[in-house]
Amino acid sequence: MTRDARATRRKSTKQRAAIEEALDRAAGFRSAQELHEELRGTGRRVGLTTVYRALQDLSDAGEVDVLQSAEGEALYRRCRSADHHHHLVCRSCGASVEVEGTEVETWTQRVARRHGFTAVTHTVEVFGVCRPCGVSERASRRA
Repeated sequence: MTRDARATRRKSTKQRAAIEEALDRAAGFRSAQELHEELRGTGRRVGLTTVYRALQDLSDAGEVDVLQSAEGEALYRRCRSADHHHHLVCRSCGASVEVEGTEVETWTQRVARRHGFTAVTHTVEVFGVCRPCGVSERASRRA
């Protein structure tokens, strides 16, 4: 199903549109609380429960990527690619890059076959420090 077809099946509200706009503006992954605070900061009246519900709907529809922070909190970001992908995420600023993982895909299928599994899915997130944050950290250590 296309993104447009999924969008027409969901209830469209001003609040949901505001949440989707905030996701479109976000450079990296955001928690529901961060999105809620951002919306309130711009004067939008959107309840936290509405934010959670909208994010779950968008996740179910495959329109947002979801990953777990080191603290176990769900973080969301608008998908840039409709294809299966993984993420490289900066631990410092939260910037993220979608990456393909051909080797991961091959390994996953090989391990699944070896153990008799089918219909296998997986999630791989790689965390590190992006170049701008790494440069800042090195500069602050020298100072």
